[in-house]
Amino acid sequence: METTKILSASFLDILFDGRNKAYGAYELRNTYNRRLVKALGATGLVIATFMGASALRGATSKKAPVPIITTVVDLTEIKETKKVEPPAPAPPKLQEPRKIEIKQFVVPKIVLDKDVVTPPPSQEDLTDVKIGLKDVEGVKMGDIAVPPEGVPDGRGVIETKPVEKDDLPFTKVEKEAEYPGDWTRFLTTNLRGEVPVDNGAAPGNYRVLVQFVVDINGAVSDIRVLKDPGFGMGAEAIRVIRKSGKWKPAVQNGNMVKAFRSQPITFQVMEQ
Repeated sequence: METTKILSASFLDILFDGRNKAYGAYELRNTYNRRLVKALGATGLVIATFMGASALRGATSKKAPVPIITTVVDLTEIKETKKVEPPAPAPPKLQEPRKIEIKQFVVPKIVLDKDVVTPPPSQEDLTDVKIGLKDVEGVKMGDIAVPPEGVPDGRGVIETKPVEKDDLPFTKVEKEAEYPGDWTRFLTTNLRGEVPVDNGAAPGNYRVLVQFVVDINGAVSDIRVLKDPGFGMGAEAIRVIRKSGKWKPAVQNGNMVKAFRSQPITFQVMEQ
């Protein structure tokens, strides 16, 4: 490009001086501003069209008013009504106890027949009657139970002797007797494991079953070996259980009772 034309030429002409302007890049750069203005104008026109349509639609269609629903609470005073309770039933009438015939006790006095004013009652008249201080009309005693002496008007508490129950221990109870501490630890601590070894027992497991009685005071008694493999193990089990002291008694129907208690004990002899 000539020096005289550089001052008046555009930047684009200077950049593409001596190059192929027909290739396309020159045309694109030269028309860039015009194309940008057209694109922005078209975009603005589309946006304006949509906004105008929305405004027109909102002006032509009016929304129906939304009703406001309220809740009305009636605060009418409620009168309290008293609950009428039915009358209590009348207590049953107490039946008047039947009176037993009583014959007055006559102090015997020996007099002549002519001096007898009131003869004493005969033996037949005194059958099934009660002897008292005065004559009272009533029914014969027969099979009627007469309250003992000392109970006024035939009413009161009559003490009776308790029926003696069989003192045999229970075999089945709701809750068995319990040792007050760690029973397993007590057995393992106090049993002498060398007893079967000292008595010549061969290696193996030996089971001893012991039965004893725990009374209502927790005392242990009547210790018996139900299954004894020998070698002194049964006697050792008895010795340890006798040493156990006081127990918690068994419970049946909410009461402490005397009951049996069974305890299996296994001795294990190891090979030496």
